[in-house]
Amino acid sequence: MQPQVKPQNPNFSSGPCSKRPGYDVSKLELETLGRSHRSSIGKVALGRACSETAEILGLPEGYRVGVVPASDTGAMEMAMWSLLGARGVDILAWESFGSGWVTDITKQLKLENVRATVADYGKLPDLSAVDFNNDVVFTWNGTTSGVKVPNGDWIADDREGLTICDATSAVFAMDMSWEKLDVVTYSWQKVLGGEGAHGMLILSPRAVARLESYTPPWPMPKIFRMTKGGKLIEGIFRGETINTPSMLCVADYLDGLSWIKSIGGLAKAIEKSEQNLAIVQNFVAQNDWIDFLAEVPETLSNTSICLTLKADEAQVKAMVKLLADEGVAYDIGAYRDAPAGIRIWGGATVEAADLEALMPWMSWAYEQVTQA
Repeated sequence: MQPQVKPQNPNFSSGPCSKRPGYDVSKLELETLGRSHRSSIGKVALGRACSETAEILGLPEGYRVGVVPASDTGAMEMAMWSLLGARGVDILAWESFGSGWVTDITKQLKLENVRATVADYGKLPDLSAVDFNNDVVFTWNGTTSGVKVPNGDWIADDREGLTICDATSAVFAMDMSWEKLDVVTYSWQKVLGGEGAHGMLILSPRAVARLESYTPPWPMPKIFRMTKGGKLIEGIFRGETINTPSMLCVADYLDGLSWIKSIGGLAKAIEKSEQNLAIVQNFVAQNDWIDFLAEVPETLSNTSICLTLKADEAQVKAMVKLLADEGVAYDIGAYRDAPAGIRIWGGATVEAADLEALMPWMSWAYEQVTQA
């Protein structure tokens, strides 16, 4: 039987992600629109984006937060172009975005002392084999595979190199070991359902020391430059952005931060995301035609929940289309480079009631496409 109850919000995309519950664009604080981002009011808004992020995440003393161009990709490439080359590099990849950083490091920067450790979708590389005398580049959560690192215990406290972490689908949803992370990047459109085009860059004091003591041998694009005269440009981390940001997007991000505070802060956001995963876990346990792409339970992502089905690629695509046509779930097909399957966002902006309503529709759609 076709289910009767549909999710009130059918937006389960893994990026851009669903807006927060109760979101109303007309309620944004828009006094910055039409003003320069370098005006006093513009700087205050951008400064809040940095300071409130640090406050909510509970970053250690001395960590800096900046708004940078070009989403998480821009933030990661800004970090790699500015910091890598001083030491050897260990790069870990287990899905498409991590593989992209391998390409950047080996084919664009063309670094020579590189160890790339790559695992198939659904698996993690051997974390115990990482050499922390090198700089280490990795994703905390594989957005396109649904596989995350279980914790930060594998990262050495006495590391000589820097840890550079792409955390775009982990921040505000997973318990991260900030003291073990020297560079962290993410984008607004993932974690809080924010608007695109802007990235966030978090630097530890160790990363700042590298920036001030090392000059890469390659030309540095203007939008990547974080130092002047051998010193960090501190303004970047107070809201004085390198390029012109969208103040509408800034207002949207500040709204998301305010919402995180209103629900009880970071711990509550993580709890909501973990509860969302539990709903899908219960459904998978009750149905033998669907399973997680992640092979080890401890590595199961609670944001980008990736699922495999006992169905061929055409049937999976038909199921995704059917759910969209019914207005039940939008944009839940697996990432284009990933194995055929379904990917459901489980971050805190998704309500548990909507996931609970979606699950019976998943069974119905599967039967429709496999028994046709």
